Amino acid sequence: MATPPQIQAFFDQLSQLVDPSSWKLPELQIGEFRELDWIQTTQRLRRQFYKATHSVESDAPEMAQMDHIVADGAEGPLEARVYTPLACGVPPTPAILYYHGGGFVLGDLDGHEMICMRLADASRCRVISIDYRLAPEHKFPAAHNDALATFLWAIERSETLGIDPERIVVGGDSAGGNLAAYIAQECNRQGHPTPAFQLLCYPLVQFVDLATKKLSFQEGFFMSPQIFDFFRDSYLSKGQDPMDKCVSPLFAPEDDFRGLPPAHILTCGWDPLQAEGRAYADKLAMAGVPCTVREYKDQMHGFWNLTAISVAARDAIQDAGIVVGRAMGQVS
Repeated sequence: MATPPQIQAFFDQLSQLVDPSSWKLPELQIGEFRELDWIQTTQRLRRQFYKATHSVESDAPEMAQMDHIVADGAEGPLEARVYTPLACGVPPTPAILYYHGGGFVLGDLDGHEMICMRLADASRCRVISIDYRLAPEHKFPAAHNDALATFLWAIERSETLGIDPERIVVGGDSAGGNLAAYIAQECNRQGHPTPAFQLLCYPLVQFVDLATKKLSFQEGFFMSPQIFDFFRDSYLSKGQDPMDKCVSPLFAPEDDFRGLPPAHILTCGWDPLQAEGRAYADKLAMAGVPCTVREYKDQMHGFWNLTAISVAARDAIQDAGIVVGRAMGQVS
């Protein structure tokens, strides 16, 4: 399979911006990273991820309103951003609570702004983007606790936010997809009100191992075995079980899947997480949960962040937004 032209162009540009050697992890000392090496590597990754994902696009959809707000996280306030599309309608309206990707280490509100704007426009739903705490400064279960806390906060503050508490979608890409899946499962387990729908974009639903496939594109910018290990070791404390059903929702028992909200899952052909995304869809279906899957065979993990150069990324976000909009009664 040939590398998609728009993706190859992106990597050609990226090579001008970053030092490829900085993607290599520091040398190990006695089997562990030195703390300083780990911090420096994380800082480099964050700078480069921001360069690659942040863009201001002249043809971005126009929003009726964009608000910078503060959400209640598990241990304090978190930055959040509300995108209200022109065709949203009169409150209370459906909302998509969106959690960005980045392996629990990278990502922010700015780097995912174009995704959220395009998703809001296509779905005709408000999108509330959450800036949860990141590792290695905040280990597991910090991001997961923030995800659940902000979902419950959105329900509690629904009137102030102008949203319908019974039509809140949880969504996210990669690690954000993990958080969205976790919210749905954990609300079920604890007896909380559950989300109305799940939007899981190439979700990272297990933190045990990255499937080894003969993908020539596997060593790409957004996901590789080396980066996967770095994310896992950054977020999980030493001795933490990566099979824990909270951090690896794919391995939750069958009972945890029963009664979950409907889901729409996106997978990519150029993605070592493709198999686990499909496996998660299969487990939902086996539990009787309505689930649709859309595979983008010629795309790679993280392609939603390439809207500045990829028509396919824009179209995929629009398609996902329409699926959510239909499920929420916003799109006929």
